[in-house]
Amino acid sequence: MLKYLIRRLILMIPVVIGMTVIVFLILHLAPGDPVDLIVGPNVTPEVYENIRRRLGLDQPLIIQYLKFMKSVIKGDLGVSILQERPVIELILERLPVTLQIGFAGFLITFVIAIPTGILAAVNRNTIIDYSCMTGAMLGISLPTFWFGLLLMYFFAYKMRLFPISGYGSLKHLVLPAFALGLTNAAITARMVRSSMLEVLRQDYIRTARSKGLAEKVVIYQHALKNAMIPIITLMGLRLGWIIGGSVMLEIVFSIPGLGRLIVESILSRDYPVVQGSMIVLTSSIILANILADILYAVVDPRIRYN
Repeated sequence: MLKYLIRRLILMIPVVIGMTVIVFLILHLAPGDPVDLIVGPNVTPEVYENIRRRLGLDQPLIIQYLKFMKSVIKGDLGVSILQERPVIELILERLPVTLQIGFAGFLITFVIAIPTGILAAVNRNTIIDYSCMTGAMLGISLPTFWFGLLLMYFFAYKMRLFPISGYGSLKHLVLPAFALGLTNAAITARMVRSSMLEVLRQDYIRTARSKGLAEKVVIYQHALKNAMIPIITLMGLRLGWIIGGSVMLEIVFSIPGLGRLIVESILSRDYPVVQGSMIVLTSSIILANILADILYAVVDPRIRYN
C-alpha cells in the first residue's frame, strides 16, 4: 500500500503541472491587464511600463511561467498583484470556510443518498422506488446555485429561519451546505440504487436469504458492503468536486470562501491568486481520489495494491 501511495503521489506531479500550464495560458492570453486596474486610465506610459516591469509582466510568457513554477517548488505561491499579500496567506484565510461548507455538504450527501438508494433498490418498481428516483432526477436537473436561491427565498427571506447571506455562525452554513449536499445526493442515490440492484441479483444473496437471515442483515451486511466499491468511486469524485464546487454558492450567499476569492481574482486579473488557488483545488481532487482508493481495501480486504 505504501508503495502504491508513493507512486500515486508521484503521478500527481505531472497532473498539477499540466493544470498550471492550462490555467497560466488561459489567464495570460485572455483580454485584460491587471496593471490597468492598478493605475487607472490617466497614467503616463512610463509609469505603466515601470509597473509592468516590477510585476514581471513585460517578460515572455515562458519566462513568467518558469519563474512561477520555481517559486511553487519552493513552496511560494507568489504575491497578490492587487492586495500585495502572499497568496498562501490569502488562501489559508479563505480555505477553512470552503472546507466547512464542502464537508457539511458531503455529510448531507452521504446521509441522504445511501438510505435513499437502498430504499429504492429494495423496493424496486414500486411507488417508493419511483418517488425516490423522481426526486433524484429533480435534484440532478436543478443547478446548485439556483437551488441555493430557492432555499434562500423560502427559508431565509420568507420564513426567516436562517441568515440570508454572510458567514459567521453555524446558521450561515445550513442553507449553502444543503444546497450543495442535496444536489449531489441526487446523483449519488442513483448510483447506490444501481449498484445495489446488481448485487441483489447475485447468488450469494439468495443463499443468505435461504439460510433464514433477517432481511436487514442481508441488505446491510452482505449486499451493501459488496455494492460499496462503485459508490466509493463516485463519493471520492464528489468529495473533490464538493470542495471546489461551492464557487457559485459562495457568490450567491456572499460567503468569503476560496471560490469567491477565485472569482474576484479572475475578474481583477490577479494571476498569482488564481494560479495558487487552482493548485490547491486540483490537489484536493487528486487526494480525494487517492483516499477513495485506500477505502477500497478497507471495504474489500481482497483488494491489494502491488
